[in-house]
Amino acid sequence: MKATSTKKRTTLADRVYHLLYSRIINGDYVSNEKLPPEAVLSQEFDVSRPVLRTALERLRGEGMIYSRQGAGSYVRVTRTTPVGYGRVETLADIQRCYEFRLNLETEAAALAAERRNAEALERIEEALELLRAATDSMQHREDADFSFHHGIARASNNQYFETSLRALREHINVGMTLHGTALISGGHAFLNAVLDEHRAIFDAIAGREPDRARHLMRGHLENSRERLFGGGLLDLRMK
Repeated sequence: MKATSTKKRTTLADRVYHLLYSRIINGDYVSNEKLPPEAVLSQEFDVSRPVLRTALERLRGEGMIYSRQGAGSYVRVTRTTPVGYGRVETLADIQRCYEFRLNLETEAAALAAERRNAEALERIEEALELLRAATDSMQHREDADFSFHHGIARASNNQYFETSLRALREHINVGMTLHGTALISGGHAFLNAVLDEHRAIFDAIAGREPDRARHLMRGHLENSRERLFGGGLLDLRMK
């Protein structure tokens, strides 16, 4: 019972973390702005104070927020803007994002298999558990999906992979949202297939199999693109 309770608390904290992270990245909370009091956030997200504090601690550890003694938590200056990625405006932009991810995330997965530690592996597994729960409920959670991929980039122990993926979060989320809609319309078979792809990648990283992790990540991203575009990729040649 204790293990189940801890897992549930971790899952709730993960959800709150992603909600707050998205608000900061989207500019809902601007740099140096004070976050709402814990009592307000706990009520808004319908979670306990300990769950909220776990999420805040994670944001603090990643440099997204900082604390002033006796004054609460504040947003740090975000560092994703200087990367300079333009907004996603067309299907061609989504396809280009997949092209970039195919090069970025395949190598990140291989490095994660070589370098991951127990903490990094646990974080990836937490995201996988969220995806499993969503699949059981015939849902697709973009926040958990991104958390899985971001956890792998972080496990590579190379800040350039992690920073690039984080900067692409909103771009990736557009494709993930459309992909999720296609999965749900395809029913449990589609959702289970994607869950199996994620689970296989996790197993390769857990088993320290870099070549297999690279291969499985490439296959997963190519399958995702195929499911989204239905085999009809756009011609991106300059004309």
